[in-house]
Amino acid sequence: MQFIQTIYTIWQREIIRYWRDKTRIVSTFFMPLMFLVIFGAGLNETLATGNFGVDFTQFMYPGIIAMSIMNIAFFSTISTVWDREFGFLKEILVAPVSRVAVAFGKTLGATTIASIQAIILLILAPLIGITIHITIIPQLILFMLLLAFAISGMGLLISSLMKTTESFGMVTQILIFPMFFISGAFFPLTSVPSWMSVLSYINPLTYGVDAIRQIILGNQVASNILNNLSLHPISVDALFLVAFSAVMVSAAVFAFNKRA
Repeated sequence: MQFIQTIYTIWQREIIRYWRDKTRIVSTFFMPLMFLVIFGAGLNETLATGNFGVDFTQFMYPGIIAMSIMNIAFFSTISTVWDREFGFLKEILVAPVSRVAVAFGKTLGATTIASIQAIILLILAPLIGITIHITIIPQLILFMLLLAFAISGMGLLISSLMKTTESFGMVTQILIFPMFFISGAFFPLTSVPSWMSVLSYINPLTYGVDAIRQIILGNQVASNILNNLSLHPISVDALFLVAFSAVMVSAAVFAFNKRA
């Protein structure tokens, strides 16, 4: 019971910290909306995705959701470094509580925050001409939670190994842009160089983008068009995200337990 209570307390603290930072809430929407409005409108008529039967905004929207989840999940786990630098983490860990529970609480906090932001992007979809049928929302939320949990575990692993916020920020920035650009968010991965294809197969964002795109476009385009845009069966995307989540969260808990 104390284990669950510790998870809940840490999770609640992460959510309260997020809710009180209104600037953070607003600013995290700027980049995804910029990509959708500026890049979507500007490149809609020029990129080759139209040859696949969808416009660029439709094609890119699932990638923007995944990018938002990744950015926010990574940024949320920086709280581990802050808490270590300012001594709060030390105060928690000298108490008779499980370090594993603390790690899970932080991971679930980052997962929740990233998922909330992604759900808000779903709500805003009609404003940019994207149709989201209500019947697919539960499946979308499930995959957004899976992706958020995987990236949050990865973020906690990194934050557990970093000593300063500067080093954490540098490492995550090095990871974020390659992960985004080889995820299939901007362009189909069906005809990319072999080295990029290999990297995409070990990129969790690839599977999140692929699943979300299949769910959103599944009842809007013909099956042959959807097959051309998809990399894997949606069940494979789900299995990879579950496996990646298990590995990342286990490694994060181990690193947190050793380094915190």
